Amino acid sequence: MTKRGNGAGAVRGTPSPPRGRARLRSDAWFTGDDEVAMQHRVALATAGLEVSRQGGRPVIGIANSASELNPCNLPLRELAGAVRRGVLEAGGIPAEFGSISLGEDLMKPTSMLYRNLLAIEIEEMIRANPLDGIVILANCDKTVPGAIMGAASADVPTVVVTGGARPAAVFRGERIGTATALWRLWDERRTGRLADDGWRALEACLNCGTGACNTMGTASTMALLTEALGLMIPGSSTIPAGDPRAPAAAAEAGRRAVAAVTGGLAPSALLSPAAFGNAIRVLHAVGGSTNAVIHLAAIAGRVGVDLPLDELARLGAGMPVLADIQPSGDGLMQDFDAAGGLPALLRELSGLLDGGAGTIAGLTIGEIAAAAPAPTGAIRPLDNPLSAGGAFAVVRGSLAPDGAIIKTSAATPGLLRHRGPAVVFHGYEDMRRRVEDPALPVTAGSVLVLRGCGPVGAGMPEWGMIPIPAKLAAAGVTDMVRVTDARMSGTSYGTVFLHAAPEAAVGGPLALVADGDMISVDAAAGSISLEVPEGELARRRAAWAPPASPHLRGWPALYRDHVLQAPQGCDLDFLRAPTAAHRRFVEPVVGRS
Repeated sequence: MTKRGNGAGAVRGTPSPPRGRARLRSDAWFTGDDEVAMQHRVALATAGLEVSRQGGRPVIGIANSASELNPCNLPLRELAGAVRRGVLEAGGIPAEFGSISLGEDLMKPTSMLYRNLLAIEIEEMIRANPLDGIVILANCDKTVPGAIMGAASADVPTVVVTGGARPAAVFRGERIGTATALWRLWDERRTGRLADDGWRALEACLNCGTGACNTMGTASTMALLTEALGLMIPGSSTIPAGDPRAPAAAAEAGRRAVAAVTGGLAPSALLSPAAFGNAIRVLHAVGGSTNAVIHLAAIAGRVGVDLPLDELARLGAGMPVLADIQPSGDGLMQDFDAAGGLPALLRELSGLLDGGAGTIAGLTIGEIAAAAPAPTGAIRPLDNPLSAGGAFAVVRGSLAPDGAIIKTSAATPGLLRHRGPAVVFHGYEDMRRRVEDPALPVTAGSVLVLRGCGPVGAGMPEWGMIPIPAKLAAAGVTDMVRVTDARMSGTSYGTVFLHAAPEAAVGGPLALVADGDMISVDAAAGSISLEVPEGELARRRAAWAPPASPHLRGWPALYRDHVLQAPQGCDLDFLRAPTAAHRRFVEPVVGRS
């Protein structure tokens, strides 16, 4: 295995490995007969993990993010043992440790605020400990990209295991998808069409089991893209929670982690420009979450791959949307899995992908596609797509000079080109209060603007799907044009222009919009404009001041001071690795602690 050291670490003078065996990273901790090596061996032996004075068995970290504060990740409890079994079967030493669990349900203001903290934790756990490789157990939205970012920065062999989608709930005789149905039924509730007993019945049926959202939300999207990037066992990203196939796939992940260490297959060998290109094409084909655009940019930034926002539009041109899954389609993730999962989708897309990209399984994407069954059911054939021309559009203009995105596959076609007066909301609380006000001066043709909710302003929560104002919802309006510097859930839908950059909190044009200003959007033309004379904008800009933050210390203050904008993946500036020097992993000095 090739190490990326700078000569700063492992200076204890450990003996060379036996002839014919490559040096393992963990050898620096365990080989030799001095007091330091003995202390390290005793530490693992105390945990029930025996290591030899000669080393030679790869130590595989199992980063387990299962948590009772995160029901999405609870299925991982049952999979950790299977991973351990696979590592042992392959001759490795499994060492399980807990990692931060980023749950969408309970973490406030947003788990996005803590994704980079998880990435730091994973990178530093690898750096500081005798780990030759790692298996990441993750499921909920931010746990998957955050852990991958950290592992990619450390560049030790990495395999990802996800926990799968939760079972489908049934409400009023209808099989409903997680969150997507909740947003729709909340509108029924707030407009009086769903009574108290129905609302209570919905709450009871949504408690249908653990696992990630069973729609094409961010969790399912990131699992699919992780498999497309080559970091998962082929076909494993869509196995539902509790499925009997899951332990076998987890055990295979453990075996592959050991094989990757002995074969020197690190993330830097897999996370190539070709792999990211395939991931973006798959993102379009599944009508995936807009959040994945941010996460892919962040992962790419860790490995020095240039992935500008325009690549989303370029690679999506001509891409068919084939996944008939909510919120773009009708089915659920269980249906996608039954249709053949990602391998079947890759087979259908094979002429549009770079088949030479490698995977942790030792197969290329092309080889996986060639061996896959033909898709059925929820994965449509190439000649009968759900929609054509990709699932997303990138727009730029005077309102978002650095870009904004929209999920066109889940929007109203007639609103993708629109001009209307702005109704401005100054943050989440203002928005939630005023959308219910019957006196709000708004019409169906208005453009709803929510600002102050970007990465610096609020940590970039999923507040972007602004509810239709109550008086319009009661009149039957189901969609409006919305513009925001926030994100929205992958389970959400509607004509929402998201991630407007630069955000309002750093002085982006969104900060200067006033009620009544005309805004025009054209997704096909890639434009978004604020129709205000430059002189007036200059006057407003001179009067603008950045909002004060209540955070004077701690992680939120560090995040605010160093977070980048959405097109750069909202990573922290000091964590990105634009040059080979930045990507050199500095090993610790292994001695007395």
